[in-house]
Amino acid sequence: MEAQLNSQPAEKKEKLDFKDSKYATGRRKKSIARVWLKKGPGNFLINGQKMNDYFKKMNLQIAILRPLSIANREKEYDVRCSVKGGGLTGQAGAIIHGLSRAIVEFEPELKPVLKKEKLTTRDSRSVERKKYGHRKARRSFQFSKR
Repeated sequence: MEAQLNSQPAEKKEKLDFKDSKYATGRRKKSIARVWLKKGPGNFLINGQKMNDYFKKMNLQIAILRPLSIANREKEYDVRCSVKGGGLTGQAGAIIHGLSRAIVEFEPELKPVLKKEKLTTRDSRSVERKKYGHRKARRSFQFSKR
């Protein structure tokens, strides 16, 4: 029985050679993304998986590719990143931040274009803490007159 379970292939993780690459860190909410960028045909790996497998939602996939599309470099760079913490939206935001910073490392002349779109700055918004006597951060309990 155990031999059958072990004979099935585990989740396939892809490896790419990332020598001569540029590195940048991106952060958003509780997520941290480490991004490596190098010249290549346009492969995109997130935690060893293809981007389409890691992020199923189409709007997150489009958002992640936004720094490359603004710089008109969609098929010029290979991207490998490892991201941890937070939810999928926060992770996508962290990857966007790290990717745009890595692009600026490669081509500093693209910084004004990416900065105008606010991609090189960290989005400092985070979850507001819950307050005592409230149901959530701002939502109070229902008030009953009688």
